[in-house]
Amino acid sequence: MSDAIKHECGLAYIRLLKPLSYYHRKYGTAFYGLNKLYLLMEKQHNRGQDGAGIATVKLNTEPGHQFMHRLRVGGAQAISKIFQSVNEDVADLEKMYPGIRQHPGLLKGYMKFIGEVLMGHLRYGTQGKNNVEFCHPFLKPHINPTRHLTMAGNFNLVNTDELFQMLDAHPTSMIRESDLGAMIETIHYYLCMADDTNPENLNIEGILKQATSHFDGGFVFCGLIGNGDSFVMRDANGIRPCYYHQDDEVVVAASERAAIMTTFNLTQDQIKKLEPGHAVIVRSTGEVKNVEILPPKEHTACSFERIYFSRGSDPDIYRERMALGRNLAGTVLKALDNHLKHTIVSFIPNTAEIAFYGLIKGLEDYLTKIKLERILVRPDMPKEELNELISRRVRIEKIAIKDAKLRTFITEDAARNEMVQHVYDITYGTVERGVDTLVVIDDSIVRGTTLRESIIRMLDRLGPKRIIVVSSAPQIRYPDCYGIDMSRMGDFIAFQAAVGLLADTGQESKLQDIYQQCKDAENRGKLHEQNFVKGVYDPFTAEEISKKIASMLRHEEVNAGVDVIYQSIEGLHEACTHNQGDWYFTGNYPTPGGNRVANRAFMKYMEKQEGRGY
Repeated sequence: MSDAIKHECGLAYIRLLKPLSYYHRKYGTAFYGLNKLYLLMEKQHNRGQDGAGIATVKLNTEPGHQFMHRLRVGGAQAISKIFQSVNEDVADLEKMYPGIRQHPGLLKGYMKFIGEVLMGHLRYGTQGKNNVEFCHPFLKPHINPTRHLTMAGNFNLVNTDELFQMLDAHPTSMIRESDLGAMIETIHYYLCMADDTNPENLNIEGILKQATSHFDGGFVFCGLIGNGDSFVMRDANGIRPCYYHQDDEVVVAASERAAIMTTFNLTQDQIKKLEPGHAVIVRSTGEVKNVEILPPKEHTACSFERIYFSRGSDPDIYRERMALGRNLAGTVLKALDNHLKHTIVSFIPNTAEIAFYGLIKGLEDYLTKIKLERILVRPDMPKEELNELISRRVRIEKIAIKDAKLRTFITEDAARNEMVQHVYDITYGTVERGVDTLVVIDDSIVRGTTLRESIIRMLDRLGPKRIIVVSSAPQIRYPDCYGIDMSRMGDFIAFQAAVGLLADTGQESKLQDIYQQCKDAENRGKLHEQNFVKGVYDPFTAEEISKKIASMLRHEEVNAGVDVIYQSIEGLHEACTHNQGDWYFTGNYPTPGGNRVANRAFMKYMEKQEGRGY
């Protein structure tokens, strides 16, 4: 994604089912759980750059000893800083007690983060600010271990105000600004209402059913309770991803399947998907249950996970991104009038690489078909001509390389735009000036700012006759409120294009009509029932909007012609068969809160207000 957006958080959960001495004997270290937690977090580092946190629970601690510990660090390199702190604690202990690493029982007693229940989190800020106070896990302390709760997750709730009102809660401003704040307050409320006379019979299933029935949003969350019980749960629509594995040694859960496969050296079939509305509950005794908490609703798993967020090392995501690229081959060929001889294909940024390979395969399939047809028509083709025909290939070049060291430290707009152009280095000598067409695939186009101010102007310096920007995702038209920081309507280049087309065709009054529909619905308390913003796009085809976007992305200094090709909704669904959550493209939100967010975002745009629609 050439436009940087903040997106998905990453979750890591490990429950050791054996005593620490078991792992020391078998794996040579009592730090088995912590080592695996570190790997599980690092393998999901792509899911969080704003901060990180860990929490552990020690089972069967003596009264008066601390049973739960938490550490959070904000900013870059947060994972390294957390585990560096852990290592420093170990080094200090070894100075006092040489050889303590060989005694798991002593380590557990003296070292904070040695425990049987472990949780890690990587944060991208969506709701709330990006300082350490907003990093997960959050903590609700209590003198009674069965009411001592820590939680983390990957989610957005769109009804946090309603939750606080329901609880008659008056949290600090920090808690109120965080959806995890609303979530942990709600679950903790029902946890405290539960009968805790027998800690071993704490009804986690019932507590989760009561609490989550009030949640509107997409979520995966993890909770650790001071008595040793723990849980991981997924929303009823399966919007946010979660995978888990269980054997006789460990229960592990994470936001990405490939992270579990790599960390624990497992095969794909050994990892299970946590089904929508279900929770994995692990009791302090080690009993493991997978139970339905909320009745599953229409499965609308986030397709952006497949396009962009998750690492492409997952086997299914790799295949789906290949299919996204391949599905675009026909549209690209049509735009080129099937003329590949003077066409160069490349990709920007690196996250679009797999879709690029899919596009190349689709174009190569076309070339193979043409070669075969010509050979069949002229079986007596001269050897030289036949050799030239067979040797034709799709032209592939590494056109742009991102300069990771460059920082646009200048704040004045004009000077900063000049610096932004040089974030990528171009490969000179690859393009025949005035002759070649450049086809460059991006995984998605959100705002288009980087494309207009940097990438297209940079590519134009190579002198192509034409630049075709291809997006493996459809047009992003609507806000997301289930985990991605895409909530301001005016940011979207597709929305800007539709507004521009309304002006071009004398239909500006439509914006005011839609605004009035939103206001009327708000006054009637019905803002959640219908997405009125769809009316902005209804008068135009996707192709008309793409053409307008292309004109907006072409800077006045650019000499080459510019075109934009987007993935179709049908192509998206064909590639991502089991992950068809597409509300940011279609406006079809899986929960009522989504409609309310879209309508509020439009109203804020019309009223020239800043801020999110939720």
